[in-house]
Amino acid sequence: MPTLDARLEAVLDLIRTDVHADIGSDHARLPVRIIWGSRASRCIAVELNPGPLEQARRSVARSRLQDQIEVREGDGFGPILPGEVGSASLCGMGAHTIRGILERAGGRLPPALILQPNDSALLLRLWAREAGYHVRAERLIAGYWPYPVLRLEEVSGPDPAYEGVPLDAALKYGPLLLRAGGEVIRSQIEADVLRLSKVAAPGRESWDELETAKTALAVLDNRVK
Repeated sequence: MPTLDARLEAVLDLIRTDVHADIGSDHARLPVRIIWGSRASRCIAVELNPGPLEQARRSVARSRLQDQIEVREGDGFGPILPGEVGSASLCGMGAHTIRGILERAGGRLPPALILQPNDSALLLRLWAREAGYHVRAERLIAGYWPYPVLRLEEVSGPDPAYEGVPLDAALKYGPLLLRAGGEVIRSQIEADVLRLSKVAAPGRESWDELETAKTALAVLDNRVK
């Protein structure tokens, strides 16, 4: 059984469906673990690049899971039919790249998404609010830098995750992460405050970023009182 690093273990933990698609699957380690862990009955691994595509096919063959994991060549959700999957994961890419894939997906988007950007999830939270997806779970995994992991679900109406949390801070750092607290999120915010304090000046974008970080830190401080 393939091993996963901590960020992909967090992604795996947020998947539970009948049919799941892993977009940009690379070597298909995540789909193999999804099937082995009975977190889906079937997976579709989508990969565009020829090298990883062939690696994914070999990985599935070695695991003898060809009946449950289908490897498809294509870009984003292009190889997925509307309504074909209950959830999809996009991991290990920049937030700009993930958002672009989501915006191009149209009616192929499933009702649940598990996203792991390699940078700030701000763009993805903004997209979710515009597209009618609610934040249902968030993780922040320590690594080379902090890796956010989000589970989004398509639901109508305002997202209750943002109730009672300053919006700018929640969009930047995560409404559920701020509610939960912990050393990883605190370390990230404190590092931002320290970094931005050296360069911020009124009228600059860095000033607004500093104020957002200070607000987020205050949320954590009030939480532990």
